[in-house]
Parts: sequence; C-alpha cells; structure tokens
Amino acid sequence: MIDVAFNDFQSAAHAVLAYLHKRFGFGLWMVTRTEGEDWIVLQAEDHGYGVKAGSVFRWADSFCSEMVKGNGPRIAPDCDAVAVYAAAPIGRQVPIKAYIGVPLTKADGSLFGTLCAIDPVSQSPEIVAEQHLVELLARLLSTILHADLLLSHEIRRNERLELEAQTDPLTGLFNRRAWDQMLHREEERCVRFGHPAAAVVVDLAGLQHVNDSEGHAAGDALIVCAAQALRASVREVDILARLGGDEFGVVAVECNEAGGHALVARLRAAFAAYGVDASIGMAMRDPTWGLDAAWQRADRLMYSEKRRLRG
Repeated sequence: MIDVAFNDFQSAAHAVLAYLHKRFGFGLWMVTRTEGEDWIVLQAEDHGYGVKAGSVFRWADSFCSEMVKGNGPRIAPDCDAVAVYAAAPIGRQVPIKAYIGVPLTKADGSLFGTLCAIDPVSQSPEIVAEQHLVELLARLLSTILHADLLLSHEIRRNERLELEAQTDPLTGLFNRRAWDQMLHREEERCVRFGHPAAAVVVDLAGLQHVNDSEGHAAGDALIVCAAQALRASVREVDILARLGGDEFGVVAVECNEAGGHALVARLRAAFAAYGVDASIGMAMRDPTWGLDAAWQRADRLMYSEKRRLRG
C-alpha cells in the first residue's frame, strides 16, 4: 500500500514512485516537468540508471513527448515493437526496452509533466492491464499538484507581506536583504515544481554624473523615476528590488524565455518613456544551476551591454 503520510506534492510523488517501483519493478520511475525544450526530473526512484532529481533532458528526445501527442502507447512492454519509441533519441542515450508514461496536468488541463518509468529489459505484456492504476495515481498526483500550487502562490503573497518592512526608503522597493531572502525562497519553489524564471539586472546610466552636476536631489529623482518605470513593467507577482545605488533586480517568477524577452522589451519602452537611460541584462534560470546563477549571469550581461553602450 502507498504510505499516506504525505502533505504536499513532493512527498506524495515520492510515495507514489516508491509504491510503483515496489509493484512493477522497473529501473527508473520519475515525476517530471516539461518546460519549453527542457524535460526536468522533479522526483526519481532510480535503480541503476544514475538519474536523480534535477536532471534535465531534451523533451523532444523523450518517449513521453510522443506519448502525450498520442503517437505511442502509455505502456509499452517492448519498446522495439513501437516505431516512435524505437526511433526516439533518448533510446540511444540510455538503454530502454520497456516504458510506462502518463501525463500530469495543471488545473486548466494543460500539460505539467509526466509520471513515467523505463527499464532496460522488456516486460510481460500483462502489465498493459495495469494502465488504469497508473493513470489513477497520475490523476491523484495532478489533484495534489493543483492544491499545492495554489498554496505556494498564497505562501508567496504572505512572504511579500512579511518582508514589506525591508524596503528601500527612497523608492519603496524591496532592499538587498529582502531580495536575498526572496531569491532563496523562489529557488526552493523552482526546484520543487520545476518552474521557469527569468532574472533581470538593471543599471542606471549617468547617475554619478547627475549627482555631481545637478546635485543629489536630482540623482534621487532619477532613481525614483527608474523605480516607477520598473513598477510599470513588471507583474505584481514578480520580485522587484533596489540592489544598490544605481542597480535594480527583477525575478520574473513562473516566466518562460519568451516572457523574459517580453519583460526586457517592456522595460526598455518604459525607460524610454520616462527618459531614463539604463543597461539591462536578462538570463533564464537553468534547472541545473538555479536562480542565483541566473542572477549572476544577468549581471554579467548587463555589464557587457554597459561597456558596449560606452563605446
């Protein structure tokens, strides 16, 4: 029986994977998230493949990508007998002779990821009769996922309220201390659910010159103007902070690469409308390295743009 002592998606997934391995065997059971071209392993019950949580593969290479399109069966006791599975690139990366896979869905019915298994040895055709059980467990996991995502969003809102005191007095944005805490908490959510996220670093051009030539009041006015442009460009759910004198940071949460580029375009348009010159760097979170690495890469890209603009 499944250990029912779980209270969130992560622990439920762990219990389901352990149960399915005990019932069916198979060298690897996984709960995965698909995001863009990435196929991210959120949980793994591994017995010989060397795959662990946080591993990332190409979604298009997987059996699961064919399964969700209806091109292959949800249970294949002999993968060599299924043309699309026999031809799938992932079969050349790891030995796969048997496959089980069913979709995990979001509340709106769109694809979140998969509950799946592979084994290097062909299995008895009798396992096809167990498809309804695996589908039932996938539906239960999807239901727990829906509730856990709603709770996660509520927790994120409460975190913002708790950190409201940690703001920059000039702009009213979160300060560096709040940024560090929120970055850490958002990374935990990304690891747990496989969320994408974009990190953006903004540096104002000419702040020191304005301070020297027009006075600090004028410099403060420029900073406040930049903060207004930033607020006008980000979503309410995004993390926005003043990191230093002329530097700002944004984490666009649950945001894919197209959304990240769209955010940069909105920022450039807003800065132009507010008459603010700024350098911008944007980097997507890589599931292997995390949000902190994305922030550091965005910072480097910002400085590269700054040097380029200086000529």
